[in-house]
Amino acid sequence: MTTKSRVIYSTGIIIAQLLIITGIALVVTQVFQTVLHNLVKKQIVLKEGADVFKSWQNPSPPVYMQYYFFNMTNAEAVMQGRKPTVEEIGPYTYREYRPRENVTFLENGTKVSALSPKTFVFCRDMSSGDPEVDLITTVNIPAVAVMEQVRSSIILSSIISFGMQSIGVEMFMIRTVNELLWGFKDPLLTRLRAFKPEVEEYFGLMYKKNGTSDDEFVFHTGMQDYKDFGKIVSWNGESKMKWWSSNESNMINGSDGSSFHPLIGKNESLYIFSPDLCRSIYLTFEKDVGIKGIPAYRFSPPPEVLASPEMNPANAGFCVPAGTCMGTGVLKVSVCRKGAPVVVSFPHFYQADQKYVDAIEGLSPNKDDHETYLDINPLTGFPMRACKRAQINILVDRVVGFPITKYLNQTVFPVMFINESFVIDDASAKRVRTLLLISTIVTNFPLIIVGLGALLLGVLIILLCRSRMQKKPTAKEDTAYTQVSDKPEESCENNSCANIQLKTYTST
Repeated sequence: MTTKSRVIYSTGIIIAQLLIITGIALVVTQVFQTVLHNLVKKQIVLKEGADVFKSWQNPSPPVYMQYYFFNMTNAEAVMQGRKPTVEEIGPYTYREYRPRENVTFLENGTKVSALSPKTFVFCRDMSSGDPEVDLITTVNIPAVAVMEQVRSSIILSSIISFGMQSIGVEMFMIRTVNELLWGFKDPLLTRLRAFKPEVEEYFGLMYKKNGTSDDEFVFHTGMQDYKDFGKIVSWNGESKMKWWSSNESNMINGSDGSSFHPLIGKNESLYIFSPDLCRSIYLTFEKDVGIKGIPAYRFSPPPEVLASPEMNPANAGFCVPAGTCMGTGVLKVSVCRKGAPVVVSFPHFYQADQKYVDAIEGLSPNKDDHETYLDINPLTGFPMRACKRAQINILVDRVVGFPITKYLNQTVFPVMFINESFVIDDASAKRVRTLLLISTIVTNFPLIIVGLGALLLGVLIILLCRSRMQKKPTAKEDTAYTQVSDKPEESCENNSCANIQLKTYTST
């Protein structure tokens, strides 16, 4: 091997070793991962002109709201004290549009305020019936709400009861899906409005919630701390609620469920504030999932979220008045529903005490159909898929002064449940996959360096071995020899050899 070859091989081996050592050092110190995370933190910020802000202001993935109703089939028997029997009717599906309006940046861009109106458009091809035609037999919610308001006064109860009888108001009503959702003129409320003008004579579960917004939020933009991205600062001018009986329960925690901070870990709890539930709830990691080729973490509410105070003492603050608590899996929200005996739960009383399921014939809670969950990409914090499922119930009980409640048993009666869902659209999924590919290359760059170093070292070793094998003498070369004379060669002194040769030529 020549000197030049030795220099080349030695230099190559040194470079290969340096690549391997450098790559291992970068893996151990996680330099490239830290650089990537810092870049993500700077990019996932709500600021004018940024792609993240545009997606936040006008979400592109379609959101669908599905309504399922519980149609009671034995109203007369229930009036005599029998167990209610219901059948699930639906879904009635609506496309939900939710752009943010009146967006204003505050405090040097660290906060942003916005209105969040929602508009619903009926999707006939995704529905199982016609909301303008289909009839539902359910609890007469306006009547129950009025009875609850006056139950502390025997005189008022008697007057209202007489008025209800005079206009034919029953404990249960039959209305179309459209009326139950978007509103109808209720005869009892109309009668009361004549004496109390502030009473709203129209009632609907979604009355005045289509195309309007009473909710003004202020959010953190994530500029100061990436973990604050999308978190609610205030709701309708309030930084905390005033309905519940403890400071912890009145806290407005988390985001509105549409955005979360990047770099999410499996050990985190994701908080969401829901005006419909009148409280914040939290979700914990459940399992790894994938959506359209994108890795995601599934988060869902653990049973502790709606557990009774005996199981979760932190929930004692949701008992109003203090100490008057319901069982696991249900939450009475009368305090934020103008006193109406509204109770929220998961659909079919999923994760609730079995007594609530047993009180109604026709319920079958199960995880696949009734669990609320959120699938979120941990690097970006972008929601990939979500299903928000909640059930509206009415607490029905006997009320002194109202004969129509005489034989009723106290029951948490299911009226309707919703399934608000979305899946990331193909265009957005493609952008996220591209971003994740770049992040994978960046974070694995140290391993690429190690691989290149190992490859270079291996190639040099192979070439070095082949070079040495080519220079090594063969067996035939080792045994070859030159024939010599048996006589010892005589030495030539004083030019005698030259003289002898000269004589020879001369004689010739």
